[in-house]
Amino acid sequence: MKPGQTLQQVLQQGGVENHTNPYTASVLAKLRDCRTSGMGYHRFQCDNPACGHVHYQYHGCRNRHCPACNWQKQEEWMEARMNELLPVKYFHVVFTLPHELNALVMGNRVKLFKLLFDSASHCLLTLASDPKWLGAVPSISAVPHTWGQQLSFHPHVHCIVSGGGVDKQLNWVNLKKDTPQGYPFPYKVMEPMFKKYFLRKLNRMVREQEVKIENASLWQALKPKLYQKQWIVYAKSPMGSVAQVVEYLSRYAHKVAISNHRILEVGEQTVKFQYKDYSDHNKVKQMALSTGEFIRRFGQHILPKGFVKMRHYGILGNWNRKKRVNDILRKMRCIEHVEMNLPLHPPTVKIPYQLRMLEKYGINVSLCPQCGQGQLVLIEKVYPGNRGSPFAFMNQVDIG
Repeated sequence: MKPGQTLQQVLQQGGVENHTNPYTASVLAKLRDCRTSGMGYHRFQCDNPACGHVHYQYHGCRNRHCPACNWQKQEEWMEARMNELLPVKYFHVVFTLPHELNALVMGNRVKLFKLLFDSASHCLLTLASDPKWLGAVPSISAVPHTWGQQLSFHPHVHCIVSGGGVDKQLNWVNLKKDTPQGYPFPYKVMEPMFKKYFLRKLNRMVREQEVKIENASLWQALKPKLYQKQWIVYAKSPMGSVAQVVEYLSRYAHKVAISNHRILEVGEQTVKFQYKDYSDHNKVKQMALSTGEFIRRFGQHILPKGFVKMRHYGILGNWNRKKRVNDILRKMRCIEHVEMNLPLHPPTVKIPYQLRMLEKYGINVSLCPQCGQGQLVLIEKVYPGNRGSPFAFMNQVDIG
């Protein structure tokens, strides 16, 4: 087994351009060329006269599906979320579509992914508004995933839900009663509401031909089975600290279909990777696929162009979000006349790449890697299809 096997190595085996979906093919090509000369580069030169080392910084693809480009976006995203969440417990709830809908969802991904979001948020917001359970507006963040451990198509949405909400005066309200297994609301209430809403909307979309369906008679035969089948609404134990919630949510928000550490071997014709078999006591097993089949399965999980992956509801709704969260914090400072140390969230500050690398890894990317004394000066930018322009007059490092 060779160390350091990556998704990029799989894509470099070929066949990326042959994908039937042009947009998917373009994304796969970006992942293949990430941090290679195919993406272009910044050329630097050490300003130490005794050195003069020339350094090339190859561009990343910056695509959201790239395992190598996600880390900086993830750090920035985590910092932004830290400035939005409240100091309360949070629940992790997963809404899953039955596998019988896989083909229909695959052929209508934009509309049915949105319907999945709408159905999950409708269920949570409706139950939260009921005084029986909460009678307030909660905080909800949702992110879709489409894969199983074997890269099969498995659409579901992860939701992080606050263990309480605010009333019209922005006063905090806790859940009325505890529910078993860490659910914010009872499973026996959530599952039928989620299922009923999704199928009612889907029926209308099929009837009005908003979604493509090849065989209407098969759909009519499938509907009763979908209503009878128990859909999966899964929840994990609530999380206490905001830092834990942010780290947890970030992991799901920036996850791709397969991470590099799961790829064990990239051969000329096959790819071997490990997966967790949830049906067999979570045992870790191995699977080998042909390179073409591996790329086909991975391509299924590239989101449609422009599709918004992370969505927020309730307290975290986009309009005036930061002001609303700080107003709630002000209200939470005094609960039952006891002053609490709850500082307001500061404005989000964008940290430059160079500073982030220095703080997180102790690496000064502006320093010459050859002599360790001179500073790297940008002298040329080269992009795909463009041989670049000289920037010799610039004295500020600008690493792409």
